[in-house]
Amino acid sequence: MPAPKERSTIKAQSERAVLAAVRLPDSNYDARDPFGELTALAEQAGAIIVGTLEQRLDRPVAGTYMGTGKVKELRALCDRLDASMVIFDHDLSPRQMANIEEVVERKIVDRSELILDIFASRATTIEAQLQVELAQLEYTYPRLRAMWDHLERIVGSGGMTGIGTRGPGEQQLEIDRRLAQRRRLALQARLAEVQARKRRMVAQRNVDHFTVGIVGYTNAGKSTLFNALTAGGAYADDRLFATLTTRTREWDVGGGLRVMLSDTVGFVRDLPHNLIASFRATLEEATHANLLLIVLDVSDPAAELHYKTVTETLDALFDEAEAAEKRDGVTPTGRRPERILLLNKVDRLRDNAALLVWQRTHPGCIAVCAREPGHPGVAEVAERVRAAAQGGELDLELDVELTDSRTIDTLEKRGRVVSRTYGPGSVRMKVRIGRRQFDQLRSLGARMKIVGDEADGRPGWRSPEPAPAKTRARAKR
Repeated sequence: MPAPKERSTIKAQSERAVLAAVRLPDSNYDARDPFGELTALAEQAGAIIVGTLEQRLDRPVAGTYMGTGKVKELRALCDRLDASMVIFDHDLSPRQMANIEEVVERKIVDRSELILDIFASRATTIEAQLQVELAQLEYTYPRLRAMWDHLERIVGSGGMTGIGTRGPGEQQLEIDRRLAQRRRLALQARLAEVQARKRRMVAQRNVDHFTVGIVGYTNAGKSTLFNALTAGGAYADDRLFATLTTRTREWDVGGGLRVMLSDTVGFVRDLPHNLIASFRATLEEATHANLLLIVLDVSDPAAELHYKTVTETLDALFDEAEAAEKRDGVTPTGRRPERILLLNKVDRLRDNAALLVWQRTHPGCIAVCAREPGHPGVAEVAERVRAAAQGGELDLELDVELTDSRTIDTLEKRGRVVSRTYGPGSVRMKVRIGRRQFDQLRSLGARMKIVGDEADGRPGWRSPEPAPAKTRARAKR
């Protein structure tokens, strides 16, 4: 019988592991490959999968999540396969984890712990490292007692609460709790500064540019598409969570129009709540974008489940963003960006049957192969984004004050100037520009007037309409 493993760390190490799961009536998993995603996650963390065990229940058992008989069966399976770790496909409470460890006598890792371990190994920037460390502390803090169970054995079987049994375990536990709490507060303060700076950058970028966010399930090919559309140089690899930070680059979509394209963190089902909270500023790139490109690996058998996870996560993010606006005293606009579904990795399909189903059920989706920059779908994506950024074209004759150099520069860069005539203090420009860009210029108070419009009583002039106060307040933030 192997000696019980001490839980002195929550890190998922390279060990022989058994995967376990309880399938409830409302469980969210791919029935065709029940352990497919968990296997990929575990292998990314370095574990060697040697077996699986699952149980179907109407509701979880309070003390051990799965039935006591099944826990004993799990112990026997670990003995037979010489496994040193059990990874569960759902979250466990500290007490459930301790009770299972007592019977199985192996290290128990739940889904959140596994994902946190992978994120920790991928974090390279200061922001990502702060976010992951804070999420790990949020996860670890309520589990510190379970991690110090090995010290209980020093003071006897009565535990750490009986008279005469108080010893190094309880002292060290209290010290660790104080240290963890102090570190958590320091991380929260530092991360708040980083995220506030990030929010200001995102807000200013949205004022100055039309922004497009690439979102999707992890390992769907988002970074590969980002590199195909821009010279972004984002790290792309065929593994889960290869991207943990948002990278933004300028993208020339043609017609003299450039937009800002952002590559974001991939989603996964049952993403730990504390991880979502820590990465909120990173995910704000998606909630504040003018347009979202949802990248879906159409060759994956679980593509439908992945698409559902992405859309539900996005809806939750928008709901939270609107709630935050209400708390800040800003009336939510209710505007949610248009979404374009991109069916990626079509080169991996054996036939086009699955592709035709997606195109029939999701009109307007685009089939692409991100690994081939010359694929027709990539050009179609640029065309759709250009049309969305323009919002329809206007042919206008404008008088712009010469002192408003920003408006003149924007008209020249984001429109097509047909002619210009200089007069005293102003320049008359015939220009073709997207409706969206023109409306944005007016909302920002551009000092320009449309020739031939008598709306304000003076022949040939129309003053720009000021932006609503709430809109200006959001733009400043």
